[in-house]
Amino acid sequence: MAQRTRLDDADCAIARALDVVGDWWTLLIVRDAARGVHRFDALQAETGMSRKVLAERLRLLVDADVLTREAYQDRPVRYEYRLTRRGRALLPVLISLQDWGDTWLLGDGETTATAAEVSREAERVHGLVGTRLPELRLLDLNGDSRDPVADTPYTVLYCFPGAYARPESYPPGWSEIPGAPGCTLESRTFRDRSAEFTAAGASVRGVSVQRPDEQRAFADSERLDFPLLSDADLTLAAALRLPTFRAAGVSRLKRLTLVVERDRTVRQVAYPVTDIVAGVETALATVRSGPR
Repeated sequence: MAQRTRLDDADCAIARALDVVGDWWTLLIVRDAARGVHRFDALQAETGMSRKVLAERLRLLVDADVLTREAYQDRPVRYEYRLTRRGRALLPVLISLQDWGDTWLLGDGETTATAAEVSREAERVHGLVGTRLPELRLLDLNGDSRDPVADTPYTVLYCFPGAYARPESYPPGWSEIPGAPGCTLESRTFRDRSAEFTAAGASVRGVSVQRPDEQRAFADSERLDFPLLSDADLTLAAALRLPTFRAAGVSRLKRLTLVVERDRTVRQVAYPVTDIVAGVETALATVRSGPR
């Protein structure tokens, strides 16, 4: 079990938080629950911990109201473990840890909105091919919750760092961050090819961490005919361990594109996207090629 908080740390929020999630096994459970892994045997397979240790950590997280335990089978009784509202509030912590690791342990410490084609980060993202996107909800331009996967044969999710209706809204130094500029061009290119994606049975969705009102202002200014979705809570980023970077104190999605099938299976990943126009063409070619 994790060591209890010392009495003289009782007023320290960091110490109190570490008392719940300071054990590294515990954070890995939260990570996997965010990825849609909810059952005991599946969590054990993902984390590699012993059944005894896993049972202890799950009990700790349920007691701390980070996870809720829900029965999915009566005889014998078996449970699924799902993140509570308190647990979902830990997702930015996980993303910050991942970002730090990508930047300082796997990278050279420089702020970037992209990655080298041959890198551990790119390898992790390309490993999504063949996996399934968990059930989750994102906010649309009106602030309504919706599934990012459409009821069409394919959904193209292009994740972008940020696009604004007014140039002065961009964070300071934005144009100097490798991979950050180009979001407007990307959205315009998807807009101009939108009819072709529809004809191929694909719905296009843009995703950034911006607020819905910021996305709506941009969508209106560019006359986009497809939805932009807000991952401000980093739900999608945590579910797929998508790469992020920090700018103006905000964790932002790096530029990448996912082609997702109706059953939520990731068909194709484009990362890094070094040629925006070519990246849109590649996504279109993927959905035109039909089922594998």
